[in-house]
Amino acid sequence: MNRGENLQWSALEYEDKERSNDWFWALGIIVVTASLAAIIYNNYFFAALIILSGVLLGFLATKKPTMVAYELNDRGFGVETSLYPYENIKSFWVQRENFSEKPGENLKPLLFIKSERFFMPIILAPIENDMAPHIRSFLLEKNVIEEEMRETFSEKIMEALGF
Repeated sequence: MNRGENLQWSALEYEDKERSNDWFWALGIIVVTASLAAIIYNNYFFAALIILSGVLLGFLATKKPTMVAYELNDRGFGVETSLYPYENIKSFWVQRENFSEKPGENLKPLLFIKSERFFMPIILAPIENDMAPHIRSFLLEKNVIEEEMRETFSEKIMEALGF
């Protein structure tokens, strides 16, 4: 691999999941029930917030994912038009498919980037399994610290719920 070479790839912004009509019915029942409970307790603002959240959740569930461009270059890690310079990246981890110590755990190939951002400091980028060694060597070449990271519990819950 050449020193001046950039790594570029694209992936869907999230995994598209098919949701049945039952999923939307369940969302509607939960939203109506929760908002009625909030109204019974005279918390109208919370009821409105629940209804608005349910409508937005239903809308986002029907939205199709777009392709996102990723790049590792000499200046940093690029996501679409955003650039995270290497001096702002604390560490990284390249997770490979089926590279788990736990039997039966199926891991997706992902690139974890821990940045200095206060809000959402860990950036996840889907990768192809065969790109993992190239990405790892590229980041090590740029003196970025390698630190094992995993998907958070909340991300796993959201995935189990169909998001």
